[in-house]
Amino acid sequence: MTLRIAVTGWTGQVVQAMLERVPVGVEVIALRRPELDLADHPTIAPALRAARPDVIVNAAAYTAVDQAESEPDLAMRVNGGAAGEAARAAALLGVPMIQLSTDYVFDGKLDRPYREDDATGPISAYGASKLAGERAVAAATANHAILRTAWIYSPFGKNFVKTMLRLAETRDEIGVVADQRGCPTSALDIADAVFAVAHNLVSQPQDVALRGVFHMSAAGEAVWADVAEAIFAERERLGGPPVLVKRISTADYPTPAQRPANSRLDCSKLAQIHCFSLPWWRSSLGSCVERLVKDGW
Repeated sequence: MTLRIAVTGWTGQVVQAMLERVPVGVEVIALRRPELDLADHPTIAPALRAARPDVIVNAAAYTAVDQAESEPDLAMRVNGGAAGEAARAAALLGVPMIQLSTDYVFDGKLDRPYREDDATGPISAYGASKLAGERAVAAATANHAILRTAWIYSPFGKNFVKTMLRLAETRDEIGVVADQRGCPTSALDIADAVFAVAHNLVSQPQDVALRGVFHMSAAGEAVWADVAEAIFAERERLGGPPVLVKRISTADYPTPAQRPANSRLDCSKLAQIHCFSLPWWRSSLGSCVERLVKDGW
């Protein structure tokens, strides 16, 4: 029997990763505009119903973190309201819902990795909209798994890895923030985790422990400057010229939206309940950089 997964979005990093990493026995139906438009709520339920899914994954989102500060209503409509609409559709269809969320639901002030039961407190419009989405999903259906992840990169779309490689083409020194700590996470690893969680939810429909909030990021931790240095080290190994990373503070690189200083996530619950752990960030990052460099992205 084929497991049918309807996933919102098409061009996003996680959706592209899911389409590349589809396991045997799984079919991914990627729903995109205009058939499904998260900003146009009446399109959501009909599109999901037509997909005849066994699981719904809400991976699409308004992800322009800085732009959300000037478009908070749109961010809330897409990340908050649309998530609730998708969850209500899942409830009516009698299927599980997987909601992808973010470390930005926290304020970043803890001095340890965040656990699922730690108090939320977003410090940006984007974070507030994603937290609203979590709450809307939980209110609409008990049959859900909310997966919080962080610092996503991949061979697809726009992300930190591609930005660093692009800057390295014209610079031999790049300033990178060194006082924000988190877990750089490959979208390809996220895709593998989503498939594992989806299988568990469908195969064990009565297991309440499999439902709820889970943290899902790469093993290990780093500051952004560490990530940049790892990117340039891999690029140099592949024949590129050296690039020096100048460690700067968040205050040296002001942005419209505040970022949590601590984005580390404790993922032990996911490992214990869903029996899935993501790889060490450095190994997945190296694979991504090598792929991009060799493909001449």
